[in-house]
Amino acid sequence: MTATTRRAGLRDFYENPAVPVASGHERSLRQARILARALGPVGPDRAPATVLDVGCGDGTAAATATQALPGHRVIGIDWSQDALRRAAPRLSAAVRGELSGSGLPVATGSVDAVLFSEVIEHLVDPDSALDELHRVLRPGGHLMLSTPNLAAWYNRALILAGVQPVFSEVSLRAIHGRPGREVVGHLRLSTLRALRSLVAASGFEVVAVAGAPYHGVPRPLRPLDRALCRTPSLASILLVHARRVP
Repeated sequence: MTATTRRAGLRDFYENPAVPVASGHERSLRQARILARALGPVGPDRAPATVLDVGCGDGTAAATATQALPGHRVIGIDWSQDALRRAAPRLSAAVRGELSGSGLPVATGSVDAVLFSEVIEHLVDPDSALDELHRVLRPGGHLMLSTPNLAAWYNRALILAGVQPVFSEVSLRAIHGRPGREVVGHLRLSTLRALRSLVAASGFEVVAVAGAPYHGVPRPLRPLDRALCRTPSLASILLVHARRVP
């Protein structure tokens, strides 16, 4: 199978309306608040920032960010026409763009912040994607990245028991060997240590890391999942705030 065939297969997968394209509300809210603190309020001495939500999906994460960032401009970008159709009612601007090929339709060094929510785990080539985000960000610009944690507290127990970790998938057609029934197209997963190293190697300085809960955790275990967000290496979802190194 050629690389072109693989890309076409993934494109068809993400254009399927049945495939989920939204991040959980709790993680979207947490990362929006981190970004709001980093950018600060618009005022006489602070012009509005341009924030790109790259891989915006149905626009829920960008809409949450817009509410947390009054006065700043939030633009959604996605390669899926179906996702953009769903995002349009929630966003003032949503455009089509890709991290591969010709790159994002954005000038070099023109963006103040990038929201990269639940995207990197879907990518064949995360290195080139981070290079493209580095290109569009101004020096010192902010990257707010979130992704599922391979080493989440329950995944550690599942691996010891010989069970496929939550969030990981061996097929785009069905779930095999792990809890859950929903296929979402995860190609890569990382631990906090690996994610920090990858982001730093791509020309960013990691400013802070945090954890977020996962809505799919069984209800009786959700208080534990929320408590373990205080230890990001064990959390369900990893949040990384980084800045572009000039």
